[in-house]
Amino acid sequence: MTQKLAGKVALITGSGRGIGREIALKLASEGARVVVNDLDHEPAQQTVDEIRSSGGEAVACTGSVTETEFADRFVKTALDSFGGIDIIVNNAGYTWDNVVQKMSDEQWEAILSVHLTAPFRILRAASGFIREAAKKEIEAGTPVHRKVVNISSTAGVYGNAGQINYAAAKAGVNGMTKAMAKEWGRYNVNVNSVAFGLIMTRLTESPADADASIDIEGKKIKVGVRPEILQMAEKTIPLGRGGKPEEAAGAVYMLCIPESDYVSGQVLVCAGGKP
Repeated sequence: MTQKLAGKVALITGSGRGIGREIALKLASEGARVVVNDLDHEPAQQTVDEIRSSGGEAVACTGSVTETEFADRFVKTALDSFGGIDIIVNNAGYTWDNVVQKMSDEQWEAILSVHLTAPFRILRAASGFIREAAKKEIEAGTPVHRKVVNISSTAGVYGNAGQINYAAAKAGVNGMTKAMAKEWGRYNVNVNSVAFGLIMTRLTESPADADASIDIEGKKIKVGVRPEILQMAEKTIPLGRGGKPEEAAGAVYMLCIPESDYVSGQVLVCAGGKP
């Protein structure tokens, strides 16, 4: 282990399962102390327990990122538990697809809320600590680089039929990323986003049955991709397959380590070579 993130405090939304879990495990393996979030307590605690069993430090902050009070509680958990904030990964989210003429206001607003409004609130909640800490560090001649990685999607870069809500939200994430890179550069904060292509998680893998779904705050959201569509999608990827969650986590990790201290305002496409 290189321990490139030793002593850093990382807040990661949606880190009880899938890509978020792998991000949490990766950053923890490099020495970061992690605030794990998931909608449900059990998966969040499982990630925390796995980090602790490997000798790392982690705490859980469960709940929906869309709750109006969540951002302040998330930030407070980091400050109370570990005394600081160094890395924020806005990862939580899901898809709720439909073509435009069939998409309800509820679908539209739910996806923008979780993918765009929630990250905005978290960054706003963290801004007080970040500004004050950075000013003190700069005055003392000991500047510290902090990192924000917002999770986007190739749908937000190129668009995707049947996902007007998701594509709009993720395009907004990229715009927010570029704006915050300009706002927070003076505080030595690198703000970037990672736009994932096809990553094999419970949301994208072939469903075991046609009615596979997840429960999001009482709403049943259909998940999974039919095998024939999945196979067709993989054929368009130069590397010939969908990505693994741990590979997705690697892309985020690259933007959290000191080697990326002069990279900011960028959208890194992690899609196996697919444009």
